[in-house]
Amino acid sequence: MSENAILNVRGKEIKLPIREDTFGGVFLDVSKLQPQTKMCTYDPGYTSTGSCESTITFIDGGKGILLYRGYPIEQLVESTCDFTDAAYLLLNGELPDGNQHKAFEQELKSHTMVHEKLIEFFKGFKSDAHPMAIMVGVVGALSAFYESKNWRDPAQAQISCVRLIAKVPTLAAIAYRTSVGQPIVYPKNEYSMAQNFLYMMFSSPSEEFKPDPILARAMEVIMILHMDHEQNASTSTVRVAGSSQANPYACIAAGISCLWGPSHGGANEAVLSMLEEIGNVKYITEYIAKVKDPKDPFRLMGFGHRVYKSYDPRAKIMRQITHQVLEHLKVVDPVLDLAMELERIALTDEYFIKRNLYPNVDFYSGICLRAMGIPVSMFTVLFAVSRTVGWCAQWKEMALEKGNRISRPRQIYSGAATRAYVPLDKRAPTQSKM
Repeated sequence: MSENAILNVRGKEIKLPIREDTFGGVFLDVSKLQPQTKMCTYDPGYTSTGSCESTITFIDGGKGILLYRGYPIEQLVESTCDFTDAAYLLLNGELPDGNQHKAFEQELKSHTMVHEKLIEFFKGFKSDAHPMAIMVGVVGALSAFYESKNWRDPAQAQISCVRLIAKVPTLAAIAYRTSVGQPIVYPKNEYSMAQNFLYMMFSSPSEEFKPDPILARAMEVIMILHMDHEQNASTSTVRVAGSSQANPYACIAAGISCLWGPSHGGANEAVLSMLEEIGNVKYITEYIAKVKDPKDPFRLMGFGHRVYKSYDPRAKIMRQITHQVLEHLKVVDPVLDLAMELERIALTDEYFIKRNLYPNVDFYSGICLRAMGIPVSMFTVLFAVSRTVGWCAQWKEMALEKGNRISRPRQIYSGAATRAYVPLDKRAPTQSKM
């Protein structure tokens, strides 16, 4: 017997079906509310709205839990899980066996090259163009090379996802190389996805380059940590674009556009800017006071999360990886000293504890990427490279869902009521509001 909640509006009782997720989370099903009653809910930012049903990623923000298809993120990155394993899991629902792993890895490698005509596109951008601007254009342009009349065909959906997962790292590396005036480097199929990315970014045609295994594993962990994160802004953007039956390349380009925002994919870059503004450990007390002053506009970047109300599980892993990379490279970074002291304060100060302002994954990732030689302009691009896996999994799930409808949010209209048009020669002078 189904359970219902009763909504009482102006003396009228409305039954709303109650649904539960796998872990007992309660959702009120309002999908029939507007068609049956002409009433709508109001939820700016959709913070209290479940926009879809998905089997891919689960987050418990209160307990600091992140699951990929049921597997805790800690188990994946602390085991032998590699990029291929994690990508196959998110895209297909299960971890691959040995044969499936080998076949999927080979399939990805067979699609890492991009069409030579597409490479010509890069020459049309200004030399100082932001790599994210380039990525929006070239990823969307993939649709000109791979056309289909039926994106909802399972075989077409799968091959489109494989192409995107394989080609986006190549396009990202080309974007970087062209932005610094260096010749592009073609992928090598003897390398893993993480090794290949480092090779395409940093190798030189004039000398041999072998990816550092410590840095390659760090890059792989960073990629796995960022592959998917439930219905965040960019993932929701991909699903909304896909609901119109737009091609998957355009949908992923839309996700990249959304990710570009400093409140989303650009957060780790903002953390570095904040740490550089503070400058020295001796100034931390002064800046902490600014954080606590409600009249001061200064914000502590990299702390707190829209979903997590405890320690972000990805941040714990990222902290460990950051230390490993700095130790391996013998990097002495005063920025890390600042970060460590800020972390200590955040975990012990009642002000931060009461407000659940724990360090998130962005707090450490920027420091780690800088130590590895990744320029700040590429931070968000690398995020997009990783998140493409999750975007593709989410798009594929949405595209193959029966009864999928185009997204069409409602609004509260607060503009002018109906009024009559006044001819230009009869309009009274009005004071400009500009």
